[in-house]
Amino acid sequence: MSSSATIPRDSEAKLQHILRVSAQTFAKRGFEATSIRDISRATGVSLSGLYYYFESKQHLLYLIQNAAFTYVVEALQSRLEGVNDPVGRLKLLVLNHIEYFLSHPNEMKVLSHEEEALGEPYGEKVQEIKRRYYSLAREIFDSLVAEGMGPGVNPRVAVLSLFGMMNWPYKWHKPGMDPDAAELTSAIVGIFLHGVLPAGGESNVAASAIGSRSRG
Repeated sequence: MSSSATIPRDSEAKLQHILRVSAQTFAKRGFEATSIRDISRATGVSLSGLYYYFESKQHLLYLIQNAAFTYVVEALQSRLEGVNDPVGRLKLLVLNHIEYFLSHPNEMKVLSHEEEALGEPYGEKVQEIKRRYYSLAREIFDSLVAEGMGPGVNPRVAVLSLFGMMNWPYKWHKPGMDPDAAELTSAIVGIFLHGVLPAGGESNVAASAIGSRSRG
C-alpha cells in the first residue's frame, strides 16, 4: 500500500478519503488507464474494502462527480439565501464555483476530462444535478436582464459562456502567482458584465484592423 495518508476509521470519512485520492489518481493517469488495483494501492484500502463503498469503477467515477456537483450546488443555494441583489447573487455564483475548484483541482480535471466516460444510469444522474446548477445560474442571469443588464443577449449562450470562464482557470491557474478566488471572481464578473474592452474599444480595434489591412 502506497498511500501516505492515514486511512480514517469513520465510514463517511473513509469514503471521502477514497473519493479524494481516486480523483487525484484519475486526474494523473486518466480514467481508462486506472484500474481498481491502482485505486487500492493509492488509497491504502483493500479491494474488498473498496467494494464496500462502490460496485464498479464507473460507480466510483459517478460518486466523485456527484459529490463535487452536489456540494457546489448546495453550497451556492445556502449562500444565496437572503441575497436579492442580482449582481450580488452573480458574485456569489462565481465565488462559490471558483473557491471550490481552485481547492479541488483534481476533481475539476476529472469533471472536465472524464465527462464522456460516465455511462448510464450514472450519466443521467449527474446530468440532473448539472441541470439544477444551470437553472440556478439561469435564474441569476434572468434577474440581471430584468434590471436592464445584458439586453438582447441569448441567455443560454451567456450562461454557458460564464461557466466556460469559471471552469477554465484549472488549466492555467498557479497558486501564489495568479489571483486568489476573490480577485479572480471580481475579474470574471467584470468581464461578464462589462466585457474586456472599454466602451468604444471594439470599434477602435476594428478601425485599427481595417487601417492595417488597407496599408498592407
